[in-house]
Amino acid sequence: MIGMKMYYPVMLDVSGKSCLIVGGGKVARRKADSLLEAGALVTVIAPEVSDKLIAQEGRGKILLKKRAFQSGDTAAYSIVIAATDQAELNEAVYEEATAHGAWVNVTDRPDKSSFIVPSVVRRGKLILTVSTGGASPSVARSIARELEASYGAEYEIYLDFLSELRLKVQGSVKDIEIRQHIFKRVLDWDILGKIRDGSFERWKLKLDAALTEDPTLADFLP
Repeated sequence: MIGMKMYYPVMLDVSGKSCLIVGGGKVARRKADSLLEAGALVTVIAPEVSDKLIAQEGRGKILLKKRAFQSGDTAAYSIVIAATDQAELNEAVYEEATAHGAWVNVTDRPDKSSFIVPSVVRRGKLILTVSTGGASPSVARSIARELEASYGAEYEIYLDFLSELRLKVQGSVKDIEIRQHIFKRVLDWDILGKIRDGSFERWKLKLDAALTEDPTLADFLP
């Protein structure tokens, strides 16, 4: 469509990065929770803040500045989120942060944002995201709920296992072609089915024994 933004999907490593949230309500708290989960260093600026944000400050999770936003507040941050209920203030935050070269999200104005945050479903290492490009966050959340129902907790166990197996095989099998063959054949093991029916742990013990005997799993692969 003419005039429609095309976004570049990306996963950001914000661990240890200083991020600023301007606003102290429910939306600000949700943004803080998401950033904290990713390991960010979160500062919140707002004259009034929710009890949950105060509790996070008490646990040393965030730096809380209970005051109005001031000129220059965005200078030290590479990621800034404007989450107030004041359109003019949000736009001022956007303009200043953009001038400083920061990535900015105005929570209710995708047109005044250099990045938008999708709806997210997390299952350990598996992260599924849904975005409508800001057209309808409600639709994005609805699709995310469908994904939650389709991708259960077993996927966390599944990917933890695959990650562990990959490290073991890479450490013991030097031939790249054999490693690639193993990783491809793993998909035939119906590991998710074993996790769901409760046979996974017994099967994994057999696999570990086979790995010890022959790291190439020549007799174990289907």
